[in-house]
Amino acid sequence: MAERTAKEERSVSKDPPSKRILISKTPTHINGLDDILDGGLPSRRATLVAGEPGTGKTVLGLEFIYRGAMKGDPGIFMGFEESAKILRENGRSLGWDLSALEKEGLLFLMEPRLDPDMVISGRFSLKPLLSVISGKAKELGAKRIVLDALDVLFGLFEDSFRARSELHQLNRWLADSGLTSILTLKPRNGFPSGFFPDFLYSLADCVIHLDMRIFNQNSTRRLRVVKYRGSSFGRNEYPFIISENGIRTVPITRFQLRHKPFGERVPSGIAGLDEMLGGGYHRSSCILVAGEPGSGKTLFASAFVTEACKRREKVLYVSFEESPKALMRNVASAGFDLEPFEKTGTLRLIASMPEATGIEEHLIRLIDEVEQWTPHHVIVDAISACERMGGKQVSFDFLMRLLNFLKERGTTTLLTNQTSGTKTQIEISGNGISSMVDSVIFLSYVFGEGKTNRVLQVLKSRGSKHSNEIRKFSIGDKGIEILDPYVG
Repeated sequence: MAERTAKEERSVSKDPPSKRILISKTPTHINGLDDILDGGLPSRRATLVAGEPGTGKTVLGLEFIYRGAMKGDPGIFMGFEESAKILRENGRSLGWDLSALEKEGLLFLMEPRLDPDMVISGRFSLKPLLSVISGKAKELGAKRIVLDALDVLFGLFEDSFRARSELHQLNRWLADSGLTSILTLKPRNGFPSGFFPDFLYSLADCVIHLDMRIFNQNSTRRLRVVKYRGSSFGRNEYPFIISENGIRTVPITRFQLRHKPFGERVPSGIAGLDEMLGGGYHRSSCILVAGEPGSGKTLFASAFVTEACKRREKVLYVSFEESPKALMRNVASAGFDLEPFEKTGTLRLIASMPEATGIEEHLIRLIDEVEQWTPHHVIVDAISACERMGGKQVSFDFLMRLLNFLKERGTTTLLTNQTSGTKTQIEISGNGISSMVDSVIFLSYVFGEGKTNRVLQVLKSRGSKHSNEIRKFSIGDKGIEILDPYVG
């Protein structure tokens, strides 16, 4: 038979996509994590979760077991650092009733009760412990297991040869058990040899690294998938939080360019502005009202809120600069009475200091509010304050992810931005997010004849004709009135 050419060899060895074997995966059911893992952890294989103290390893492992049990997959959690009693208490603080799942036979918390003297003297072996785990796994019909804080156990071995022997035994047991497993590890110094952490990194089919960083006095936990044999995965660093319900992360991979198209026109609440915009704001669009301090940005937002609430449409108002009571009192002086709308439930006011938490806490809190309350419109006042969350880049990341999320839902969004008086397009657009903004209304001052006049102009209105005039406007006790064109 004639020898195959190199081109023929390549065509033979390359399987078509339909014949490629995809590895089986076990969903973690942890919010956002399965998006990063492209479906979940490798089934019946080992995953290593490594990180320094306080990064969330135990919480991740325990949530993996808890969420699986809630979905009908029994699991075993063995901790070498914390007792079962402490784990149950920690679970309750996150809203997890571990005891109830234990009674149902869906979850088992094991305590190895190691004697350090026995380990150090050489009279300890993992074999009896693994045998007990096997029996319990068979009794439960377990699908998942977590071995938490293995470094605590193997840190007791003074003999590197024995440590290697026990690790090989653990590796064989994991391979034969058929369980989807998580091993957690603090990759610190002081082990019998560098073999220990290196060996665990090698045996695991998936390795996840957790860390925690401090920036501008705010701490942020981050997650990175170091490797995942036989699978695609998100390769970036992903900030996450440990919320009152467990781990939460919102990977940017969740967002794609699937923005809802503009809907019909909705009134701005200011008749003259609607005229300049060709009929009002577009539903599902993003509007930016930018201007110097005191130019009326919050009042323009309040006019829109008033008009929407009168139509019985829900509005979520996020304030980074004023408390709800202070905001309602201040805008009432211009004729915008928001209090009745809050009482009837069409308006929800949230106020938060940007410095109070990190970017992820702010973002996830808003996403949760939107998903649970489903408002028609969201106001963010003012996005210029977002830099106080950690700088320009942090502000940009926060706003881009929030606006992507709102645009995918078709939520009309109105932002206010405080400028410093320089009329550069970047600053007016606010934090470099101009590509996400559909309409820009710029408020400023003109001085002359012994008085100060407020003026506005529509700098941008995507997909719509709009006025190019600079118009004066006034603020009185009955709202905002658009006046004649300004002639300088």
